[in-house]
Parts: sequence; C-alpha cells; structure tokens
Amino acid sequence: MDGFTPVSALAGGALIGTSAALFLLLNGRIAGISGILGGLLAPPSRETGWRIAFLAGLVLAPLAYAGMGGGLPPVTVDAPFPLLAVAGLLVGFGSRLGAGCTSGHGVCGIGRGSPRSVVATGTFMAVAILTVLVVRHLVGA
Repeated sequence: MDGFTPVSALAGGALIGTSAALFLLLNGRIAGISGILGGLLAPPSRETGWRIAFLAGLVLAPLAYAGMGGGLPPVTVDAPFPLLAVAGLLVGFGSRLGAGCTSGHGVCGIGRGSPRSVVATGTFMAVAILTVLVVRHLVGA
C-alpha cells in the first residue's frame, strides 16, 4: 500500500469497470477469471480463442506497460511453496463452490446488481478477513 493514491485507485477502478462493462456489452459474457479459465479446461469449443486471448492479455499487459517505461512493483513472496500450493487449492475450491471468483462476482456481479454476487463477495471478504486474523494474529505466521 506504499504507492496508493486516490487518483491511481480511481483510474484503476474506472479501467476495470469500463473493461468489464464493455466485455459484457460486446460479448455478452462476464469477465470472471475463474470461469474464463475453467472454460479452457472443458473440451475444445469455438470459445477457446477468446479465452486464450483474454488470459494472455492478463499476462502480457503488465509486460507491455514495463516495455513502455512503466515501473512494475517488486513482488516478494514470504511463504513457503507448500503453503502457497495449499492456499491456491483452497482458493480454487472456494471459487468452484461459490460459482465464481472475486472478478466475476465482486466486479461484474455487484455491478449488475446481482444479489447472489453480493452474498458471494461478502462471503469471500469475510473468509479473507478471518484467514488474516488466524494466520497473522492468532498463529503468528
């Protein structure tokens, strides 16, 4: 949170909201990352191309930004790999159980006024807060 400014937060939020709205309007699809990735794990379909392009854009956009002289923040991971693997599996399980992830429910679903997405996002946030409380404050990791 060192580089937080209200201007950068508003600009980032506006870009995310605009892109999610355009994706829905132009493609009739929700920009939920777990659903887009999950669709690639299904048998091949005519939707494979746009799914690969969308996910490639998530990886290539920061690289393009850095190539144009933008500074990328340093990434530091202080957790051991087994813990990260378990955390990733739990996030995947939660996304499957919740029928979507924070991008699908939190950005797109709440923006569409979906009551199910409001409940899902509240659940995601409550579990995240509880996890930080347990891991950082009670266990002391």
